[in-house]
Amino acid sequence: MLFFITAAVLLASAEAKFFKDCGSKLATVHNVTVSGCEESSSHCILKRNTDATIGLQFTPLHNIDRINTEVHGVIMNIPIPFPLPESDACKDNGLTCPLKEGTLADYKATLPILKSYPKVTVEVKWELQSEHGDLVCVLINAKLV
Repeated sequence: MLFFITAAVLLASAEAKFFKDCGSKLATVHNVTVSGCEESSSHCILKRNTDATIGLQFTPLHNIDRINTEVHGVIMNIPIPFPLPESDACKDNGLTCPLKEGTLADYKATLPILKSYPKVTVEVKWELQSEHGDLVCVLINAKLV
């Protein structure tokens, strides 16, 4: 019996991912990457006083003219905004707007992890919002160290 429990735990941890979709309504999310984070990790380790690069590969379900980025750290169900150097996702983030329906998009942005941030476990809610509503929404399990 112990063997089956151990096998089940190992299998579940092998399938663990550091992110989940939290309501991408206007796009299909294909992949999420975070610098220094293994795809099979259950949490990403974000080191304070460094930058983290996030990549989102998605396909929009409609033509999209404008995209705004919003990032929040969610601690005990309370969203706390993370400031970004540039919130316009169409500037310096790998996207060329307008995006065409059905065309693969590859977004990349850098988030400064400030030294002043506390050492906590946090869900990072990364949203790309279009003029039509929520384009992409992912929750990333992270530990600030």
